[in-house]
Amino acid sequence: MLDDITEAVLSREEIVRYLHGSHAEPEPQVRDRICAYLEELRTTQRYPIYRALKHPLYPILRKIDRYTEHIEIAQQATAAGRVLYASNHRSHIDYLVEPLALDDHGIRPPIMAAGINLFGGALGLIHRHVTGALPIRRNTRDPVYLITLKAYVAELLRRHDLMLYIEGGRSYSGEFKPPKWGLIHAALLAGRLDLSVVPCAVAYDLVIEDFILARQRVKRSQRSFGRELAEMVRYAVGYRSRAIVTFGTPIPVDGYDPHSKSDVLALAHRTRHAIGLLMKVVPTAIVAAAMRPSITRRELEGRATELVEALAASGANMDVSDPREAVEQGARAFVARGVLVLERGRFRIRERNVLRYYARSIEHLLHTPADRTH
Repeated sequence: MLDDITEAVLSREEIVRYLHGSHAEPEPQVRDRICAYLEELRTTQRYPIYRALKHPLYPILRKIDRYTEHIEIAQQATAAGRVLYASNHRSHIDYLVEPLALDDHGIRPPIMAAGINLFGGALGLIHRHVTGALPIRRNTRDPVYLITLKAYVAELLRRHDLMLYIEGGRSYSGEFKPPKWGLIHAALLAGRLDLSVVPCAVAYDLVIEDFILARQRVKRSQRSFGRELAEMVRYAVGYRSRAIVTFGTPIPVDGYDPHSKSDVLALAHRTRHAIGLLMKVVPTAIVAAAMRPSITRRELEGRATELVEALAASGANMDVSDPREAVEQGARAFVARGVLVLERGRFRIRERNVLRYYARSIEHLLHTPADRTH
């Protein structure tokens, strides 16, 4: 017996056309593969249990002060129709703070698109049967999987809102990566006239995985979440940060043709640009971009002043507009994290790669990247 969403996917025009097309595999075999992928993608959201997850996660959440900007945009968008949230991706903590930002204000939770590496063990059961996360196989070229995923997402949007990460996975280098457009294409295929894309951005004073990500800079292989979690616990000792979630003006999808690649790419780039402007520019990013191998506070404040002026001119979402305050807050956080050290009145770099990771987070807002002499 097939469930309703499986039947809906199998009856979609693009799936029927693919099944009846000429392929190396017989039609029954292709159909079996589609059904297997649908079983892998199957997810269930149990909202009452979902809300209760705040309590076992308290040891992590208590280290992070959550702030939300323009939540009224999400409230109005969900009242008007179906919503596709599109966000940047900084940390595994994103999966916690962004849905909670919605839940704190009584907004229905979306299905979360997440890497399939997060679906092992007990966490995988929670994602699949409680939070309603959608396991995504990234970087696969299997046409059967890709057409099944897009059809499933299109049908899912008839029943739920969806949150995706426009960059795909987390940024290991710190920079805001180019957009991935596959899930946006799938959302357009849903054909919902009431669908809107709500850009949103998350920023942290300190990313809990900063040392882990900065050390690799480039993702070389897919690691199990259990291994990554063990590393995160190590760097969580003494960790304290803010998480700032900002929502932006909805982007209506009418006028974008799902069968036109140029239209899909245009929507993806428009969404990425909106997210880039929403990303809160925190003091640690300013200090990281202004820092030199050895610098006095006064020199650092002078470089920060130039940077703040350039960022403000680009329309950046500034957390602090006073360069002195930015240096005070950012330098204090980096010294406590062990990234910088203050010796005889001069700031010196202890963790160069970590500092570069934070500096790259605002490069998309600058016409020319900051000089990299550190």
